[in-house]
Amino acid sequence: MARQARKKSTTGIYHIMMRGINRQTIFEDQDDYTRFLQTLKQYKEISGYQIYAYCLMGNHVHLLLKVGEETLEQVMRRICGSYVYWYNWKYQRIGNLFQDRFKSETIENDSYFLTVLRYIHQNPLKAGLVISIKDYQWSSISEYINRSDLIDTNFALKMFDADREKAVQSFIQFCNTVNDDQCLEMQDKRLLPDPEAIDLIKNVCQVKNALDLQKLDRAMRNEYLKQLKEEYHLSIRQIDRLTGVNRGVIFNA
Repeated sequence: MARQARKKSTTGIYHIMMRGINRQTIFEDQDDYTRFLQTLKQYKEISGYQIYAYCLMGNHVHLLLKVGEETLEQVMRRICGSYVYWYNWKYQRIGNLFQDRFKSETIENDSYFLTVLRYIHQNPLKAGLVISIKDYQWSSISEYINRSDLIDTNFALKMFDADREKAVQSFIQFCNTVNDDQCLEMQDKRLLPDPEAIDLIKNVCQVKNALDLQKLDRAMRNEYLKQLKEEYHLSIRQIDRLTGVNRGVIFNA
């Protein structure tokens, strides 16, 4: 079956995701993360693209960028090809590192741009790697707060306020907002129908009714919420709807 043609953005802005083949780790140590960021910077000058956000996770990458002189496909061939060549040399391996071709979605308006911007920066938080988005070393959040090196921060910050200091404060507040944003997903997930999700909740949480989850001890409840999200991939919205537990509680569990 022929591949579906990649959708073109009228704004030139894309949310891009690359995943390690068979979900394998693509960043083994700090040097690997650093090398990938150096690659982004190198080809930014050559290809003329702008980067608005990035997040490097253990086995996948999220980018928010605007193409310039070259097409998205050309840009990604440069970035992926360069990093994979270096990675294979370092670890004495051959073959593909990234799974299939990269995924992308178009960004056609400011509202969705900001949604994706927040989604990317919240990746480590939702994965349970940090307790604050500001704590994650390998995302672009620090460039918005401190000094910008790779990221073009002005485009996003001007959407919040003309004054940079006020804009940064509003930007951080926005990125910390509890949400259930669904953007370009890491996994191919099938939404579990509510009746099946209810049975799952009852079995996992050992309750007679899904609503009984509210009655459990706080620590036990939070542990079950974490399991439902991370191990069984129920969405925050669905857990909220079926158990009556507040979204903020679920998000912070």
